[in-house]
Amino acid sequence: MKLPEEGMLLRIFIGESDRHQGKPLYEQIVLKARELNLAGATVMRGVMGFGADSRMHTAKILRLSEDMPMVIELVDTEEKLNLLLPFLDETVEEGLITLERVRVVKYRHSEKP
Repeated sequence: MKLPEEGMLLRIFIGESDRHQGKPLYEQIVLKARELNLAGATVMRGVMGFGADSRMHTAKILRLSEDMPMVIELVDTEEKLNLLLPFLDETVEEGLITLERVRVVKYRHSEKP
């Protein structure tokens, strides 16, 4: 797969405890992105954050949270990312979703089996 130099970055901010059909929401989003043949997805676990409700989530030892911030990033064409938006609208009950233009410098995979 080749990406054009001008792409889009879809960034989804949710909580680690968010679920869809009994499974972690971040996992379901990545599986849906793969099903839609998007270029790729990365999930990152935050160490601290808060959202619209201003509730603090932190990994500090004295206040260990079981609902750490999760960020899912996907880069592809706008048309391809738009295929994922209905699923996100249905499944992301709390969180933030952003879409921004990015310049793709390199997108390659190894030829190894």
